[in-house]
Amino acid sequence: MAEHIGERIQKFRLKQKMSLSELAEKADVAKSYLSNVERNIQGNPSIHFIEKVACALNVTIPMLLFEDQPAEHLLDPEWSLLLQEAIDSGISKQEFKEFLAFQKWKQGQGRNAERK
Repeated sequence: MAEHIGERIQKFRLKQKMSLSELAEKADVAKSYLSNVERNIQGNPSIHFIEKVACALNVTIPMLLFEDQPAEHLLDPEWSLLLQEAIDSGISKQEFKEFLAFQKWKQGQGRNAERK
């Protein structure tokens, strides 16, 4: 049987030994609404709600939305937050690609210096 988003939220919350009140406060959402989502009384929460809860749980949005994703398809939560911070700061995909190319070049320069 497919797991509902509320069940996944609850699973992550309990795994972190966080109470319903603690998560509601940390995510800045109403405790009653969070409880209704967890119990699948409210089965279609907004993306804004999901973003706030994911951030408070330090998990990615896909981790909350999709069950049974292979681990290799998920970013480590810290990487996900760093990537989101880069996006929020206005960095473009092209700028990020250029940064990665520079990092690879710089590493190559270090290896070349070691060989000399």
